[in-house]
Amino acid sequence: MSEHENGFPDNPHWQELKLPQLLFTDTVRELHSTIDNKWNSLQRSACQTAAGRALWKHVINDPLADLLAGEAYLTTVYEKIKKDRLNNAREISGVILAIRTLWFDSQIEAALNSFNDREAQVVLLGAGMDTRAYRLGCLKDCDVFEVDFPEVLQVKAALIQAAMESRDEQQLLKMTAKSLTRVAADIRENDWLEKLQISGFKPEKKTVWVLEGIIYYLSHTQAMQVLKIIADKRTLVHTVLLADFMNKSSTTLSNSTFIFYSDWPDHLLPSLGFSHVKLSQIGDPDAHFGLMHDPLNLFNKLRSLPRSIQTHPDDGTPCCRLYLVQASGSPNQTIP
Repeated sequence: MSEHENGFPDNPHWQELKLPQLLFTDTVRELHSTIDNKWNSLQRSACQTAAGRALWKHVINDPLADLLAGEAYLTTVYEKIKKDRLNNAREISGVILAIRTLWFDSQIEAALNSFNDREAQVVLLGAGMDTRAYRLGCLKDCDVFEVDFPEVLQVKAALIQAAMESRDEQQLLKMTAKSLTRVAADIRENDWLEKLQISGFKPEKKTVWVLEGIIYYLSHTQAMQVLKIIADKRTLVHTVLLADFMNKSSTTLSNSTFIFYSDWPDHLLPSLGFSHVKLSQIGDPDAHFGLMHDPLNLFNKLRSLPRSIQTHPDDGTPCCRLYLVQASGSPNQTIP
């Protein structure tokens, strides 16, 4: 099996993990010390996601990812990738994250293109260390809102400010969105929509809602509340939801920290009022990005099985699936 088959290019220089000098400045070290010592596991997962983007830079352009990830997470993910490559693994660590990132990037652009007026809002719920407002050109006419815990947004803003003030980085960094507003709120609570509107969100304006890597951390009640709030907006204006869902097997593993699941999100979302729902799995034509060539990797093997099967018939392991889902609705819709 070639390295192209498992998603990583054949690059003789990959072994060198080059950390940016900015990570070793006093300001940045202090900020990452705060992350390590004061953030909970859910909040810290944002740094691991950023590390994945940084180490899959051959397919993801994110000049801020290294800085937001920090030395510890970059090193950890790098060592996993190194081990997988040395073992010629069929799935290289981080490939799911890379495909998920690229899928959301492409679907955000497609959603904005579907609007007659490109001036729209994009709301990132549980934004974490997301950097799309700095790297996606399709957001040039969009007002972007990042919703997350106040401590996450504060540290993230300080890290980005450090990059902006760095001579080495400032020429590479420029906001690509029309505007960016950070909204300190916990989407598990009942007041996040009110806080979003106070911050300038307009319910009557076309909106793309992004739930990337977050909904399965919520309880069933919390997740359904968030989904219903978003679905209700379709009665006012053209609304698009982009989200990833885990199936039950993914949340019942002994070491799982995930709670909410949906085996059939393409049935769930129409029941909430969305008129159009499209579901993809890792490795599908729109969720491939040239990173899933090996027919025997885990994700391609799962795609060949009916989604109702929870245990793999070959080896008895749980069929852990990640569903990438696009849903939309509008005031004049007809639900099939």
